[in-house]
Amino acid sequence: MSTLAKRIIPCLDVKNGRTVKGTNFVNLREAGDPVELGKAYSDAGADELVFLDITASAEGRKTFTEMVTRVAREINIPFTVGGGINELEDVERLLYAGADKVSINSAAIYNPELISQITRKFGSQVCVCAIDAKEDATGWHCYTKGGRERTELDLFSWAKEAADRGAGEILFTSMNHDGVKDGFACPALARLSVELSIPVIASGGAGTKEHFKEAFITGKADAALAASVFHFGEIGIKELKDYLRAEGINVRY
Repeated sequence: MSTLAKRIIPCLDVKNGRTVKGTNFVNLREAGDPVELGKAYSDAGADELVFLDITASAEGRKTFTEMVTRVAREINIPFTVGGGINELEDVERLLYAGADKVSINSAAIYNPELISQITRKFGSQVCVCAIDAKEDATGWHCYTKGGRERTELDLFSWAKEAADRGAGEILFTSMNHDGVKDGFACPALARLSVELSIPVIASGGAGTKEHFKEAFITGKADAALAASVFHFGEIGIKELKDYLRAEGINVRY
């Protein structure tokens, strides 16, 4: 297991300027103001913050830049932004607005060269390749447009290609586990963590503090991302970190 500190990352899924959260990518309910939530998480000791404009790709528009600027002003932790990023100009605009990293998903599948372009111009550390995948009878398949469209791409081969093209991290969301709160997709996470030489962020399935421990130990993840358990006050960041530390997992204070 990596000796690097494991990271706890709240995720703001944003639609129409409000934070929302669903189950298996549907049935969205509102969770509050992204700026207020971002500040609260930064103050509470979150290691990073992820902001995803979840309908930007499906609606064919750009991420809400002004909102990114407002969040960035209120936080003092690394900030990853995703949604509607299709070209280098989008990356430049978001970095200028205050993002530290960008998360690309659908655009990378349609144009894998985008990963190479981003890493060449801005460095690997700026490029997070997000993968939304669902397991069915034929294996793990990647989805685009916020989970709306299934592709024939295999999760593991696509993650390997993204890493080979220079992505700095893989953010893997299991659509089967998203919002269900019965644990992360640990077998798939562990396989990704073993096969890739870059950090893997676990997403989809957090319901208890124990689930985070499982993601780090069984799933070998470098970071764990969650939304609803944080947004609705079910688990506090400090409380979670205290628990993980007591369980012998290296987390930042």
